[in-house]
Amino acid sequence: MERLWTDGPPTRQQNREQPEVQPPYMPPPPEGPRRTPDPGDRGRSRWFPAIGGGTVSAVVVAAVLLGTGLAGGNNDSPSVAAAPAPPAVTASDRNGDLVRNVYAAASPSVVNVRTQDGTGTGFLVKSDGTIVTNAHVVGNNDQVQVRFADDGASHDAQVLGVDASTDLAVIKVDAGDAQGVKPLQLADSNHVQVGDSAIAIGYPLGLDKTATSGIISGLGREIQSPNGFSIDKVIQTDAPINPGNSGGPLLNAAGQVIGVNSQIATAGGSQGSVGIGFAIPSDTVRSVIPQLEQGQQPQHAFMGLSTAPSPNGDGAQVGEAAPGGPAADAGLTAGDVVTKIDGKAVRSPDDVVSAVNDHKPGDKVSVTYTRNGSEHSVDVTLGQRPNTPATETPTTP
Repeated sequence: MERLWTDGPPTRQQNREQPEVQPPYMPPPPEGPRRTPDPGDRGRSRWFPAIGGGTVSAVVVAAVLLGTGLAGGNNDSPSVAAAPAPPAVTASDRNGDLVRNVYAAASPSVVNVRTQDGTGTGFLVKSDGTIVTNAHVVGNNDQVQVRFADDGASHDAQVLGVDASTDLAVIKVDAGDAQGVKPLQLADSNHVQVGDSAIAIGYPLGLDKTATSGIISGLGREIQSPNGFSIDKVIQTDAPINPGNSGGPLLNAAGQVIGVNSQIATAGGSQGSVGIGFAIPSDTVRSVIPQLEQGQQPQHAFMGLSTAPSPNGDGAQVGEAAPGGPAADAGLTAGDVVTKIDGKAVRSPDDVVSAVNDHKPGDKVSVTYTRNGSEHSVDVTLGQRPNTPATETPTTP
């Protein structure tokens, strides 16, 4: 997907031939009586539950042939039938066991988050009632409603902090409301590999707590945050994620959180899962939580460049250097092609994002660029990224 804007002011441009990316965030359902699903219900939903049909049990009948006076045998002796062979254990069986075990252990910690604007998901990370969810789920609210069990009571949760740049938020209920609930552990997302098992738990399409499974299908992706900046090192999964899953955990086979489900790719006008979901990595969550708990605004480096792929296929061409921003103050301007940052080659706009995100405000970086065929180098002192409140949800990656 062509990325037109990386580190500059929030701008949304989309290639219509590429899939749209949306946050799996569910608007509030119409008021009405809740239906308690029957354990035998089966069905598929597209924006609304379509429940139908009962389960059909497949019964395997083992036919045992008893001995009836075989030659040389003793007719008075009881016949002994060989025990039937145990059924083969398939990969599907093993995956089913994995999902059941992870769901049983982790689901009590997953909560439904409801605001006046809609509903999403969150999960407990501390026994004192601290919960992580998405910034776009919380929006501008100072207080939200949280429910641990599908048939449980709703609890008031205070919004401690919101970081639109990473689409993360921390909310908190009274410790007594979370009594007996075991917090989920954050894994090291640097150890995640393509092909690893992935289990998502959340509240998709207004349904009660739901588990879906798949694998990690990609790493190092980039998506757009609610304030228009890029979030890097994002995890891609094919575990089905739908509106309402926003803020919920993406778990590994050990039941540890490897990411926070945030956005999905859609195609053909659909707003449901097409098997491409994106989760904010757990390492980003770990770094942001302490600051949000204290009501502090996380610090993110800012260069002030909007870039596009270079016409010659190598480097990142500057579309705009934000007026008064660090890059503009250092002399960079539209049309320049950034080829290196701190001596490391820049092959695409994504490399600019990664380089800036690896630093903090106040750091000085060396930027090598070409202008009119000549190579230049300049030092840029990074600033603090503007953090516009999450007043709208992202629609493009």
